[in-house]
Amino acid sequence: MMKLYNSLTHTKDDFITHEPGKCTMYTCGPTVYHFAHIGNLRTYIMEDVLEKALRYSGLDVKRCMNITDVGHLTSDADTGEDKMLKGARREHKTVMQIAEFYTEAFFKDCKKLNISVPEFVVPATSRIDDFIEMVTVLLEKGYAYTANGNVYFDTSRLGEYYVFNKHEAENLEIGVREGVEEDTAKKNKTDFVLWFTKSKFEDQELKWDSPWGTGYPGWHIECSAISVKTLGEYLDLHCGGIDNAFPHHTNEIAQSEAYLGHKWCSQWFHVHHLNTNSGKMSKSSGEFLTLSLLEDKGYDPLVYRFFCIQSHYRKSLVFSWEGLDGAAAAYGKLVAKIAALDPAGDIDEEGSAPLKSSFASALENDLNTSLAVTALYDVLKSGLNDATKLSLVSDFDKVLSLDLIKKAETARKAAEKKAQAEASDEFTVTCNRENADEAFAAAVRDLLLERAGAKKKKDFARADEIRNRLTEMGVTIVDSKNGVSWS
Repeated sequence: MMKLYNSLTHTKDDFITHEPGKCTMYTCGPTVYHFAHIGNLRTYIMEDVLEKALRYSGLDVKRCMNITDVGHLTSDADTGEDKMLKGARREHKTVMQIAEFYTEAFFKDCKKLNISVPEFVVPATSRIDDFIEMVTVLLEKGYAYTANGNVYFDTSRLGEYYVFNKHEAENLEIGVREGVEEDTAKKNKTDFVLWFTKSKFEDQELKWDSPWGTGYPGWHIECSAISVKTLGEYLDLHCGGIDNAFPHHTNEIAQSEAYLGHKWCSQWFHVHHLNTNSGKMSKSSGEFLTLSLLEDKGYDPLVYRFFCIQSHYRKSLVFSWEGLDGAAAAYGKLVAKIAALDPAGDIDEEGSAPLKSSFASALENDLNTSLAVTALYDVLKSGLNDATKLSLVSDFDKVLSLDLIKKAETARKAAEKKAQAEASDEFTVTCNRENADEAFAAAVRDLLLERAGAKKKKDFARADEIRNRLTEMGVTIVDSKNGVSWS
């Protein structure tokens, strides 16, 4: 059984789903006002590995992710910058143009990193009616109130608010956390906005009619409503970056359970930060590393995926160019080892079983991807035949998604081409039949060059195969120190 660290209980628990054999999974998606930086992408990589690990274990996973394409403020009150407006002003475009461009850019990055697109991808702007319905119910139940034109969630109605940590109250003191300012309309300093009608953003581009006036939803309400309406009243697994645990996920739990009247999600999975030597990676400074920048510097995007999965998701990972170079070298050697394997032969199912078990155990132990990679190396070091090794590599890569077989095949073909080119420089091919058809002669020459390349690599079995094929074609070859002649 999969055991996962639960941010809610601070223990590693058995992962038990509400419906046996099935898993509902929600992941917080991007706010599409700029390119995702590689710190953001680390979270999505690890969530992708988790989903694939759950599927590998036999669960039927139903996964949903939101796209935040409407006002996302940097604080819980009507304070800080609206990120979507910030992007629109920066590029002199409309908010929806910004949202469309950066949503597309995000999924391009995902494709390069082999991050699967969730079954349900829901833009916030497509579910405004659901947000209004949820806020309406919270008001009717007495968990929300209106003040100064806005609708707030009343945290004083809760038995417990700080569900992830017991010491977060100090973080809401004015001036302590970025963007925390006093909102005199709130009854309690922990209350948060469900719907804005009175905003400091007078030029807010996206607004909708509601029972409380024309306005737009608070950030937290979107994930609750999208999750409940898409995946149902009982959520098995909620994922996101560790910085979302408070206040975003704290507020999600508060409003979702108040709305539903019962416990909502029992398992929370948080990926820790990617740091640089100067601290946490952030877009706020205007300087951040993107996947495109890594590509411009010559790195394969899958090298970054490999870099991430060599570390545990609950540990902060320090990014450095030296570290990425190390990952690139290790990835290249791994691909080369796989490229050298011969696919011929029968698969040893009995011999495979202990290695498969070792790989599965690593994943089931709180998604220990570092140990899973070790299990992959153990396959290559084992005494199993090459065909079995290739079968196991392909099986493990269903979760790791490093394109190992595909990359190895590309490397093998490149090596063969290089060997043929080198062989072509070292010997000549002479035709002893003047009236040979040009196309036939070209085909013979290509086979002779491939044979020379095989001999150079000491792949004499392949060289003999080519000689036999030429014999079947009616070709006689004569090797000499100066090259080869045929007739």
